[in-house]
This record gives sequence, C-alpha cells and structure tokens, in this order.
Amino acid sequence: MLNWLCEKQEPDVALCSSLATVLMRRSFGLTGGIASGKSTVARFLEELGANVIDADRVGHELLEQSNPVSDQVVSHFGREILNPGGEIDRERLGSVVFADPQKLSELTSIMHPRLMARIKELAEEFHSRQPRAVILVDAALIYEAGVADRFAKILVTWCRPEQQLERLMAKAHISRQEALQRMAFQLPAEEKRRRADYVIDCSGSLEETRAQVEALYPAIKRLAELESRNSKIGTGK
Repeated sequence: MLNWLCEKQEPDVALCSSLATVLMRRSFGLTGGIASGKSTVARFLEELGANVIDADRVGHELLEQSNPVSDQVVSHFGREILNPGGEIDRERLGSVVFADPQKLSELTSIMHPRLMARIKELAEEFHSRQPRAVILVDAALIYEAGVADRFAKILVTWCRPEQQLERLMAKAHISRQEALQRMAFQLPAEEKRRRADYVIDCSGSLEETRAQVEALYPAIKRLAELESRNSKIGTGK
C-alpha cells in the first residue's frame, strides 16, 4: 500500500515518514526508482535467505476481502470501488482518492495505522525467530520520507533512465507522459545512487543482476550478525 500510494501520485510525506516509528536499526532498507528493478532484487535476496517486508504487499493484504480493513474502506468510499467479484479494485480506488486530496487523506487515516502496525509486527516476528538474519524493508520512498538513517544500510536499485521509462510504461500500461510524471514524484535516480550504501545496477540481464546480489549478500549477512551482537550488548542480554 505504501508503494502503491507513493508511486501512483505525489507522495503523502506524512504517511511515508511515519515509517520511522517502525524501522529498526538492525533492518536494511531496499529502495530505488519506480520500475528500476527493486522487486527483482528483493526476490533474489529472499531466495538467498533474507526476510523481506514488502510495504506494498502489506497494503494489498489489508485491502483483501477477508481483512476487516477492507470492509471499512468499502463502507467509507462506497461499493463502486469493488470489482465484479466483490473485491476492492485498487485502480478504481486510486481513481477516486487521487482525484480529491481530502479523500486521499481519508484513505490514509484508515490504512496508515494498520499498515504501520503490520510492518512492525512482521519485523518483530523475524527478529525474534532469527535474530542474526537479514531483515529487509522494501519501500519506495525511504529517502523521500527522510528515514534512511533508521536502517543499518541502504540498498538502491538503479537502471538507465530510458530503461526505467520503458519498463514503467510496459508495467503500468501508461503513456510516456504519465510515466514521466510518476518518475518526477520521486527523488532522481542519480541522487539515490549518491546516497546509497550499496548500488545494484539492474540495467543488464537478470543473470547480471543476480550475480551482483549474490556477491553483496555475504557482506550484508555479516553486518546483520554484527548488529545483532551489538544489540544484545546494548540491552545487556
């Protein structure tokens, strides 16, 4: 939901910056420009053993028909946001809230507390089960929200701007102008690269991207183990 909100339109900075309340120093942040390869890198890291918390996926789960939050959203915005199967159509909901800042704020007030609580819950579960494991928070606007310093390290995915534009147009089925508008809402890719602790170049093939991730993962794993030991020393455990 966080990525969905923030990538669809100009981000609600108050919402995104609230991530600061649930991020832990032992976690790592994964971010990057829209359609830059972030989801692919997250998948590769997960395959290597990282525990990935996908903020976007958490939001989608909250909007599923079986979740009480879904009922509250439908009650507030009306059944016109539902698809024929009775589930919330995120595109329909987006067309409603992004046409009216007040409605976007109303959606944020419903979703935000549950989203933040769930991310915090997942992070705590991962840490309790595997204190020395890599915990990765996959979120689109880590830098824009000013929460980068809450993480042990930040990983940034990157690809060439023309690739990013083409990928976004194909992924979202939108025009070039619409894609450029969405990209403009985020911090420039070069600025994210400059601030990153680690940069993963997703301009090449999947095999080339995977090779970079596999080369990087041992260093991240060692850092996670070090952060865990330091945390125990700091708490006296």
